[in-house]
Amino acid sequence: MTSKTSATIEDYLGLIYISERDGDTITGTRLAELLAVTAPTVTNTLKRMVRDGLILMDATHCPHLTPKGDQLARTVMRRHMLAEWMLIRMLSWSKVHHEAHGFEHTISEEVERALLQDLNQPETCPHGNPLPGHEAAVSAWVPLTLLKAGDNVTIRRIHELAESIPELLAFLEEKNIEPGQKVKVVEVLPFNQTVTLNVCENLVTLGFTTARQIFVEV
Repeated sequence: MTSKTSATIEDYLGLIYISERDGDTITGTRLAELLAVTAPTVTNTLKRMVRDGLILMDATHCPHLTPKGDQLARTVMRRHMLAEWMLIRMLSWSKVHHEAHGFEHTISEEVERALLQDLNQPETCPHGNPLPGHEAAVSAWVPLTLLKAGDNVTIRRIHELAESIPELLAFLEEKNIEPGQKVKVVEVLPFNQTVTLNVCENLVTLGFTTARQIFVEV
């Protein structure tokens, strides 16, 4: 990571990387929403990223990472996830994502290597999202919305976009909906857009918007 890459640019790179990893297309409007900035701010930042060879804009004005941008984005994401593992020794898993943002931009290559070794080369972050290069480790996990009543599953992953909502993470932690937790699907109501789970003998109902971001192992 070069010193010329600002924390703001790294935030954009991370979000574009996540969308491309998941096979999605991210728009300027969506970036503005996720980053809580104005549309003109996004437009100006994307222009700088094009100028610096980090992204290309397609015919629909959506950004795509260049090889240079992809390499930088992978470094940002990996260091963010390693920072989460470092912080989880002191903080609850619902809080480490937010705090890791302050570390991901300052971790050096030497510290990154040391963390990878100390953590025994983790394949996922504490929330179950894959470190760059380890996407296969999570490929068999499916979102809660694809399940049916009676399924017994294990929570494995809370998607990065859900991680960015502190109130949601705090709610999930309070309800014991966290990686490693075994749950039973009680009810799936497509017309009502809800999934109800039995978690530690308590019923928890989630909307599809949240349930799509929670991946399980059947």
